[in-house]
Amino acid sequence: MGAYFLGIDNGSTLTKAVLFDAEGNEIEGASRKVPQIQEQAGFTERDMEVLWRANVEVIGEVLKKATEKHGIKAEDVQGIACTGHGKGLYLWGTDGKPAYNGIISTDSRAWSYAEAWNKDGTADRVREKTYQSVLASQPVSLLRWFKDHAPEVLINTRWIFEVKDYIRFRLTGEAWAEITDYSGSSMMNIRDVRFEKELLDEFGLGDMLDKLPPIKYSTDKCGAISAETAAATGLRIGTPVAGGMFDIDACAVAMDVTDDEKLCIIAGTWSINEYVSATPVLNKSIMMNSLFCLPGKYLVEECSPTSAGNNEWFTEFFLDSEKRQAAERKMNVYALADEMAATVPPDGQNIVFLPYIYGSNYNPRAKACFIGLDSTHTRAQLIRSVLEGVAFCHKVHVDKLVTNRTSTKVARLAGGAANSRLWAHIFADVLNLTVELIETKELGTLGCAMAAAVASGVYPDLKAAATRMVKVKARIEPNPANVAIYAKKFGRYKKVSAALDGLWGEFA
Repeated sequence: MGAYFLGIDNGSTLTKAVLFDAEGNEIEGASRKVPQIQEQAGFTERDMEVLWRANVEVIGEVLKKATEKHGIKAEDVQGIACTGHGKGLYLWGTDGKPAYNGIISTDSRAWSYAEAWNKDGTADRVREKTYQSVLASQPVSLLRWFKDHAPEVLINTRWIFEVKDYIRFRLTGEAWAEITDYSGSSMMNIRDVRFEKELLDEFGLGDMLDKLPPIKYSTDKCGAISAETAAATGLRIGTPVAGGMFDIDACAVAMDVTDDEKLCIIAGTWSINEYVSATPVLNKSIMMNSLFCLPGKYLVEECSPTSAGNNEWFTEFFLDSEKRQAAERKMNVYALADEMAATVPPDGQNIVFLPYIYGSNYNPRAKACFIGLDSTHTRAQLIRSVLEGVAFCHKVHVDKLVTNRTSTKVARLAGGAANSRLWAHIFADVLNLTVELIETKELGTLGCAMAAAVASGVYPDLKAAATRMVKVKARIEPNPANVAIYAKKFGRYKKVSAALDGLWGEFA
């Protein structure tokens, strides 16, 4: 039957499994929504056992469909790899159970630690080794929060995981720390590619060193499917499992973003904006440098929880009538919302939407809001303002990146925005860059499949895999007239954001 590879993606809301062939063609997929636990403002968690059961279910469903529809059996799956949201925290206990709920990357409970470290000089000192800013949602901030507020959780912790490393552990029974995730955690000396007590001591976490798993790379073999997992999922015992990668790396490699002209933009829950470089950017103008899944490469990144998740929130809470209309027309509510927004030209509304439902670019206490509403505004104009506000927030990040790499000509777009041709056009006009869309919608799982294909020996490296497995489906050029309109609107967006920044503490 040929070689097939399974990619598993655990984002902040959805768990997915997708089977690909060696040419990058999607064979079958399945997904489950995993409920979030939000018992108080700033806390976003989920049950780690519920998450694991969702993974078992989607793997089993994919294998069942692959067998029934295509005659593909478990033994035809040559390799597996996982990806997932970065940051957050997943703790495994010494008692062989989760030590706490999984913490998602939109969690902001530890904002005061990141703020204090940035003020007292700690962040500047550690940047010499971490090459990145300290964020409230990183494991280092969350671990310190636990140390001060729930020390018993850390006493019972055996392994400190990121989400995809937790799932790989459950698949294989082996604990490993894959570099792309952990190098973005502020816990790793990425200059020397190692964990060290001296770095952790800066955060008061030196006693956490032995709870960090050994380091592995994205295409390394990190165990195999255990008998227990095989019985639960239908996978073959002994199927190799690769290290996998942070979802922003998986999307970048699945879009073949590896040269000096392409920029990777992921519009999901987080606004991820990045490029691949042979050297890190150390002038403090950008937020994050981490180790990329290609050896010797860095991922230069600007990010914040300000992207398409805001559109999902707005649609869920405010578009009930549109949901009913969409159901009557047998279409997706987002497609209907796009139809409505498309009736509003770029200069057809001046509402400023700040996409801060989970915090802003640099202030975790910021709140989402609409500025400039009056009685004449329509629902279509509100929808358009949300799409534009998200694109403007991406531009804040992209402008910092292109200042450090002026050769950028193309932005390859992924995430929720890539599912909307209207939104992709807005991105092209706002950024004044050519926007390209990739054939598959499941970029995270495709990146995993590529890592699994390399680990299994089908391809020598990820660049060779990308040559065969990545296909561009659309190319969108910016409209010069719209570029001029959005340049003015972006100036207003920045003024509004700056004017409100000093007030957010009063809403905490």
